[in-house]
Amino acid sequence: MPSVSTLVTRTRAAVRDRITTRYRLRGEIARLDASDDAQLVAQSLATREFPWGITQSLSFALFRTYAVPSIGELLYDTGEFTEHPQKRYDDTVLLLDAPVEHGFDSPRGRAGIRRINQMHAMYDISNDDMLYVLSTFVVCPVEWVNSYEWRSLTRHEVVGLTNHYRKLGKHMAIKDIPETYEGFKEFYESYETANFAFSPKSLAVADSTLDLLGTFMPYRLLPRAVVRRMSFALMDDRLLHAFAYPKPTAIERVLVRGGLKARGLAIRLFAAPRRDPLFGRMTKEVRGYPNGYEIEDLGTFTPGCPVPHGNPAEPSLIAE
Repeated sequence: MPSVSTLVTRTRAAVRDRITTRYRLRGEIARLDASDDAQLVAQSLATREFPWGITQSLSFALFRTYAVPSIGELLYDTGEFTEHPQKRYDDTVLLLDAPVEHGFDSPRGRAGIRRINQMHAMYDISNDDMLYVLSTFVVCPVEWVNSYEWRSLTRHEVVGLTNHYRKLGKHMAIKDIPETYEGFKEFYESYETANFAFSPKSLAVADSTLDLLGTFMPYRLLPRAVVRRMSFALMDDRLLHAFAYPKPTAIERVLVRGGLKARGLAIRLFAAPRRDPLFGRMTKEVRGYPNGYEIEDLGTFTPGCPVPHGNPAEPSLIAE
């Protein structure tokens, strides 16, 4: 019969091995160059280390942008975000995911970015609005992961993520892109303070998005009113005020945010690290293309589509 000291030794060794395995990918990311390998840093974090958390954070990032009337009203006027929210969700995920999965210089990555640029070129969008949207992609994932995931991001990872989105911004011809995460954060805060305001059109887009959230698992198992209250509990006062949403109670915030923190703790203690990447096209929330999709079919184009269909030189993405 093993002695108590032997059991303690074995337990310590098991815990040590568990920690080593759980944090192995963090070590691999640390060996990447935060500038030259920024896309690989972003890919590792979004598809292996925190796939659910970063997906949630980017969805929340886009949701925040509706509170800027010039953005929310434009999205409302296209009609797509209120009439076809699932397609708009799918298209956004798939277009942004193309350079994450394949790299900026790959045929598929270039095709995704080209499609985004062609779509944006059809609308009168200011550089500041484009820069604000980009800043949400930088700031929201960092804040979400550090608040709710099973570990916080390292400084090296924050720099890598920032550089990935800086490169995306350059490919989108956005001007005055900040050099650092702190620069993005400062712009993000000041732009929201100056530009968040109530708009009935923006509210309609936000409500439609919350309705779509209620169709995803596990939220569709809950009453729609409960899903909305849970969503409000994750919003800060600035965002709630912009949409004229009711302020959640302290208990609601503790329960919802505490539940997310508990999920992160459970992953750290019990879940095995993800071995295979989970790209956006593989997620259950992307439901509009069960038979695959062409990049030429993604996006909102009114009137007409500037990209000719059936071009054999244009790469396509096939759902797996």
